[in-house]
Amino acid sequence: MRLSEIADNSGARKKRMRVGRGIGSGKGKTSGRGGKGQTARSGVRIKGFEGGQMPMHRRLPKRGFNNVFRLDFVEINLDRIQQAIDAKKLDAGSVINAEALVKSGALRRAKDGVRLLGRGELKAKVNIEVHGASKSAIAAVEKAGGTVKILAPAPAEGGEAA
Repeated sequence: MRLSEIADNSGARKKRMRVGRGIGSGKGKTSGRGGKGQTARSGVRIKGFEGGQMPMHRRLPKRGFNNVFRLDFVEINLDRIQQAIDAKKLDAGSVINAEALVKSGALRRAKDGVRLLGRGELKAKVNIEVHGASKSAIAAVEKAGGTVKILAPAPAEGGEAA
């Protein structure tokens, strides 16, 4: 095999249809857009229009709401923390907080804070500072001889002034 013999699979690269190049081409004259009117023009189209019938987005009921002040916590389980300690990425002697978890690679980003969950087992005695923790996680950390400090959640941006 030579460099000049390398080729794509047949049919892998398809040429685009060139519209408006004469009636004989099959896509000439109106270029597949039908007759005149709004839908034949460029840049304008009635989105969601169903020919005068009540459109789907108006027939269906609206439900729920999005809370703009909701905090988005990152969850981490005890087994992930123990894995990082075993791999010498986290120091069990120092305080384990969001910054330390991100630096160790156990978390990608801290978002609005970290919430500790109780899956797995903790062998090391650790001091953890998080924004939230489940009862089982707190019990497991204290059983191993450590402590859990719950921090106040970070204030939501655009909140009311104090």
